[in-house]
Amino acid sequence: MDRQKLSVVILAKNEEKKIRNCLESVKWADEIVVVDGFSTDSTVDICKEYGARVVQHRFEGDFGEERNIGIDNSSGDWILQLDADEVVTEGFKTGVLEVLKGEEKFVAYKFLRKNFFLGRFMRYGGWYHYSHHLFKKGFARYKGKVHHELIVDGETGVLNVEVEHYPFQDLAQLIARQNRYTTLEAGEILELRGRLDEKEIRYNVKVKPVKLFWKFYVKKKGFREGMHGFIFSVLFAWVHFIKWAKYWALVRKTDEQKESES
Repeated sequence: MDRQKLSVVILAKNEEKKIRNCLESVKWADEIVVVDGFSTDSTVDICKEYGARVVQHRFEGDFGEERNIGIDNSSGDWILQLDADEVVTEGFKTGVLEVLKGEEKFVAYKFLRKNFFLGRFMRYGGWYHYSHHLFKKGFARYKGKVHHELIVDGETGVLNVEVEHYPFQDLAQLIARQNRYTTLEAGEILELRGRLDEKEIRYNVKVKPVKLFWKFYVKKKGFREGMHGFIFSVLFAWVHFIKWAKYWALVRKTDEQKESES
């Protein structure tokens, strides 16, 4: 039976240790497009082994732009957006192929993302969740720089199939990556929202991290993951704290510059 074509878009930069597993898991797709941030390792060579089309674009802190570049360089009827540290499961492949065969009323789908954390997949704590990155071309675009959102023109369905995510090799890599991301996020808050009220800043620095720990560890049942759940809950509450502490520091720096110029 004829089916619609699928393009897989992968964002990558210096991912030679992970991208082969990702590419191997989607080699059944009709097209693979890699948006590469001018990798200096063997990432591009590995991609070409799999027949991927490589579009090089220097990353400037805008993940939404990177994903939209992938859309614009894809020719498939449907697009699946992945990161280089994600792996498509056989169950996911089966589910997507069914979508491609039918006349679906949906123009996009959410699917499950199963995250690997310190040697195991997380089921509790909020890190086993839906990801919104499968859609029909022409019906969706991304908005936002860091925590980008897929804006869909039409109805979104749900596929209860999984993509595996292997984001960190160890805690040092996790902390280094979140340090980079929180710098981008703090800058984005300042750019989009300007100087916020001191009360809101204090809330996000002092109160919200505690509430997030409670949410991850208690409400989302992170405690059922044992020590993994506790460490996860502390770390991702800390990520929020760091982001807002950096925003606070940016605001102070901006205020000081204005005072010196006046």
